[in-house]
Amino acid sequence: MTDRNEADRMLEETAFQRLTRRPEIGAFVVMIIIIVGLAFASDFKAFNALGLKNNVAIVSQFGIIATGAAMLMIAGEFDLSIGSMIGFAGMSMAMMLKWGLPFGLGEASPFAAFVVTLIMTLGIGWFIGTVVVRSGLSSFIVTLAFLFFLRGTTEVAYRLINQSTQISGLPDFKQESWFAEIMGGEVFSWFYDVWFTLGGNINRRGEQWVEGFDARFMWWLIIAAGAYFVLSRTQLGNWIYATGDNKDSARANGVPVNKVKIGLFMFTAFCATIFAACQVFDTNTSDAAKGNLMELFAIAIAVVGGTLMTGGFGSIIGVVFGAVTVGLVSNAVFFIPWLDGSWFRVFVGTILLAAVFANERIRKRITGGI
Repeated sequence: MTDRNEADRMLEETAFQRLTRRPEIGAFVVMIIIIVGLAFASDFKAFNALGLKNNVAIVSQFGIIATGAAMLMIAGEFDLSIGSMIGFAGMSMAMMLKWGLPFGLGEASPFAAFVVTLIMTLGIGWFIGTVVVRSGLSSFIVTLAFLFFLRGTTEVAYRLINQSTQISGLPDFKQESWFAEIMGGEVFSWFYDVWFTLGGNINRRGEQWVEGFDARFMWWLIIAAGAYFVLSRTQLGNWIYATGDNKDSARANGVPVNKVKIGLFMFTAFCATIFAACQVFDTNTSDAAKGNLMELFAIAIAVVGGTLMTGGFGSIIGVVFGAVTVGLVSNAVFFIPWLDGSWFRVFVGTILLAAVFANERIRKRITGGI
């Protein structure tokens, strides 16, 4: 009996040790603490029908761009141009919806405006990645340059074309376009039908007043699920980890390191374009200043989710936990009246620093202190 108990104890310790090596474990613990704390501090208003909808919208925004940033960081690179890419993509779509397609090709449908914009942003992502891999320069510096270049070019160009860096008053394309509806409409209405009908989602006229989640939630789930599948179930995922761990060794083993990195820069551009499209078709407006500082939040969420700054280590599940944590805290001021909104930045800085130390300890534990 003693030997069996000892064996069970050793088995449990081994399982626990495996759990502590998971890159997302710290983010999960912090997320649970934030959810419980916000629920009680807001008298559960943060998770009623409208509160849940608003919180999920913010979390999804962070999650979309953080997924792209994390994939690139796992491969050992950074992209500081994500925020500027959001502003460029949003203004590009809005301008085409207002003035028509370029080169006199006629009016732009929401789908056509998105496709043309996506072609441009993927091209920019390809160019940034090519500059990084061909020049050997730090992606931090190259993408920092494109942060300023894209933001400045967007503001100057659209001020000349539109006499303003803002476009508002666009028609509500969701009423007539299936594409605008799936980008800026509402999804998963069945959840509110089933879960909240008896929980405060009925107005005085007896009608349901929150119909569903913002469409960006669906796109975040699709992007995160796709990224998780790639990293955990495909050869490309192995290539991404190998590239971030040791690109010279990966190249010697036949990994197309340059193509992997360029493809991931294009993926971050894709995530930024989806982010922008959801905003444009939800609000029917755009602004060249949109996306400001979002690249920093994307990187911070990736790190909080267990992604190493040095590459080769991280998980999409951790990014999901990190996005939920940061998103809930950023929106907490709307549910807790006495909370100063500036504490959000203090919180992000604190957990970011703690995550860096925790991730480094996990890395040393896995690599045996190397």
